[in-house]
Amino acid sequence: MTYRAPVKDMLFDMQELAGLQTLTEQIPAFADYGVDTAQAVLEECAKLNEDVIAPLNVDGDRNPSSWKDGVVTATPGFKEAFAQFAAGGWQGLQHPSDFGGQALPKTIGAACGEMVNSANLSFALCPLLTDGAIEALLTAGTDAQKSTYIPKMIDGSWTGTMNLTEPQAGSDLALVRTRAEPQGDGTYKIFGTKIFITWGEHDMAENIVHLVLARVAGAPEGVKGISLFVVPKYLVNADGSLGARNDVHCVSIEHKMGIKASPTAVLQFGDHGGAIGTLVGEENRGLEYMFIMMNAARFGVGVQGIAVAEASYQKAVAYARDRVQSRPVDGSVAGSAAIIHHPDVRRMLMTMRALVEGSRAMSIVAAAAYDAAHHHPDAEARKQNQAFYEFMVPLVKGYSTEMSLEVTDLGVQVHGGMGFIEETGAAQFYRDAKILTIYEGTTAIQANDLVGRKTTRDGGQLARAVAGQIEATEGLLAQRDSAAAKAVLKRLKAAREAYLDVVDFIAKNGKSNPNAAYAGSVPYLMLAGNLVAGWQLARSLLVAEDKLAAGEDAPFMTAKIATARFYAEHILSRAGGLRDAIVEGADSVTALSLEAF
Repeated sequence: MTYRAPVKDMLFDMQELAGLQTLTEQIPAFADYGVDTAQAVLEECAKLNEDVIAPLNVDGDRNPSSWKDGVVTATPGFKEAFAQFAAGGWQGLQHPSDFGGQALPKTIGAACGEMVNSANLSFALCPLLTDGAIEALLTAGTDAQKSTYIPKMIDGSWTGTMNLTEPQAGSDLALVRTRAEPQGDGTYKIFGTKIFITWGEHDMAENIVHLVLARVAGAPEGVKGISLFVVPKYLVNADGSLGARNDVHCVSIEHKMGIKASPTAVLQFGDHGGAIGTLVGEENRGLEYMFIMMNAARFGVGVQGIAVAEASYQKAVAYARDRVQSRPVDGSVAGSAAIIHHPDVRRMLMTMRALVEGSRAMSIVAAAAYDAAHHHPDAEARKQNQAFYEFMVPLVKGYSTEMSLEVTDLGVQVHGGMGFIEETGAAQFYRDAKILTIYEGTTAIQANDLVGRKTTRDGGQLARAVAGQIEATEGLLAQRDSAAAKAVLKRLKAAREAYLDVVDFIAKNGKSNPNAAYAGSVPYLMLAGNLVAGWQLARSLLVAEDKLAAGEDAPFMTAKIATARFYAEHILSRAGGLRDAIVEGADSVTALSLEAF
């Protein structure tokens, strides 16, 4: 099976759901980035990923990055593929033209990001982390830091990392111990150990730009005393050339369940006198700046979930068409037939397809909100889109990654016993997907964000506003006579009502009874993500019915309608059970004494 980028589906989402044409009309900076440009960019991106990057995916799993004497060597072929990726301008796709980027909308960039992650998740992690480092420096870096580092990261000469986690400080960054000592010349010496640093050492680029959280002596305790520093692998001379090797070294890389080609490094700072770094922004505001990088990465990881699920779905469909086993129960084939004839295999494939398409639509709509939030000329439009985008980030990250586990699990199941054998490749997607629910904040951390910052803080006002938009779509569905529209309306309405019951419960208990609210935080996230993805497919059904009636692309539009209906009847229908578990089941979560476990 060879990966084929779903360009048509991505363009449909951009044009019909995300309103790409409206963005280009309302935002002067995007005037040249309409559907024709989007199609050209996506088709070119597809070629690179299908022909160059995807063929390395299995090799990366079987021949991972290796460490020897502090040097990390990428899987054979990765360095050359990264050079092609960089030469094509793909690293700078969404970044400002002032620094050599192409300044395309995130709406287009998100689709390109999905392609590279579908092609090769381990490879794609390197540019994803570099994107986050660029975002952080654009927001909080000095002019000197921006001019020194960003152009080199955009052109692929250098890559970027984020250094948060330490052996004793995982998600609780208040426990960070890495220290920074001011030198009196504007630089600091950094001392400490960082773990789980993705692409923290490698041979694909000339330099690696580490963004590092550390404490300056005398800083306040907890998260209020954390600062952010740029610590390059090689120091940079005044003329931009590379200078001496900095005192940051990779002492090992992890042996992992998945994403094996992506080196996960343990970095030691300051074992030989101190690693030289420069402060980003102001002292003690590091976590604030790092959250810029983390939020960019969280959206990116959600897209990774969609990407690996898409790849798993394509592989499962190819296998189901080829694998001959048993007679169909309806007698439509006289002898044994390809397993795609069997109803349960069809159910699994439809579940995979519907989850992927719903999550993709949700991510592209969120990306369009980001574009409007950052570039729309009207301040009120920027404000509304920013609020919507921030609400969507935990859904894109949390729901899409949990979804990827369900889809890649089904991908193995479609293969049957052959799926349990590594040679078929189905298992790699399953193993690779597992990290996505963990890094850049576990699903529970995304859910805590949804409960605390996105629902409790404003009493559920924003969450209810999203429900109001969904209700408007229900009104449009109610005007249709088709069986599909009626079926989708029934399930969308029920899911929205279940969601509103949960929002009321969370808003009521978030502060007064936090254990009750947070006991249902992940189910709430899954309900909200399910609802928003289903809402986007409901919108797609309305468009597809109109286009089908006009005689446009009948096979594609018919499939859109069928997928939307399946999602409603088989996936949106889960909402009621989640509602009951959250609203009526909170007490049983904490009923068992700690000693009884």
